[in-house]
Amino acid sequence: MADPSFDVVSKVDRQEVDNALNQAAKELSQRFDFRGTGAGVSWAGEDGISIEAETEERCRAAVEVFKEKLIKRGISLKAFEVGDPKPSGRIHRVTGTIVQGIASDKAKQIAKAVRDEGPKGVQAQIQGDQLRVSGKKKDHLQSVIALLKEKDFGIALQFTNYR
Repeated sequence: MADPSFDVVSKVDRQEVDNALNQAAKELSQRFDFRGTGAGVSWAGEDGISIEAETEERCRAAVEVFKEKLIKRGISLKAFEVGDPKPSGRIHRVTGTIVQGIASDKAKQIAKAVRDEGPKGVQAQIQGDQLRVSGKKKDHLQSVIALLKEKDFGIALQFTNYR
């Protein structure tokens, strides 16, 4: 029988992001302080979000509204990278991206943390944009999950395929 294992991934449910985007767009269209500011939020490509308003201040406020909706939908803000508003004609626009997958440098960081601080006999292998952590005992794997949850790697981590 194979050793117990689990996968460390960084994935975001696109449908939940879409729901958060629609809720933010609705709130921006209905809220009194956003009336007449041209504030809006929309998809920009596959994993991009475009937020725009007539002033830089209203653009930043619209970003905060979108972040609130992401939090309410259970999506970590570490999965949403956003830049600074840039003027484009008479409107200010900011673009953000939904981060999916674990970059190789982050994966190496996580694997090193498992090797250095995790229990003996636990291995972490990088498999594309995810990590597979395996060991002899399920208790060791649970302690690795606890270890990774308390560390901050700058990305949103989920633990899947625990067997």
